[in-house]
Amino acid sequence: MPGFGDMVQKAFYLGVGIASYAGEKATGKLAEVRDQAQKLADEMVARGEMSTEEARRFVEDMMKQGQQQIKQPQSEQTTPKEPRRIEILEDDEEEPAPEKPPEVNNLRDQVQSLQDELRRLQNE
Repeated sequence: MPGFGDMVQKAFYLGVGIASYAGEKATGKLAEVRDQAQKLADEMVARGEMSTEEARRFVEDMMKQGQQQIKQPQSEQTTPKEPRRIEILEDDEEEPAPEKPPEVNNLRDQVQSLQDELRRLQNE
């Protein structure tokens, strides 16, 4: 099987190439973020809203945040720890009526007794 070794080698080179390409893209995006953060900091310094030292720290903090986000794998950010639970309900099933608090029963009894007394008084 002389072709199998070549296939493994090509797969390895493909993986290395993809990793290299992704690294270049990430570095390019990081450079864009640095440029934008630097422009924003320069503009704020020009307005007098920030000192040059604060601007330098601002750009450094932005770069650190960007690098931390690149280092975190995407799979850790998006995959839940356990699958979402799904409950299947049938249309035929009726939900049980919620129990009434004892006050409702007491009030119902009072209304019934008052109605009975009213009937008795009307008959007299």
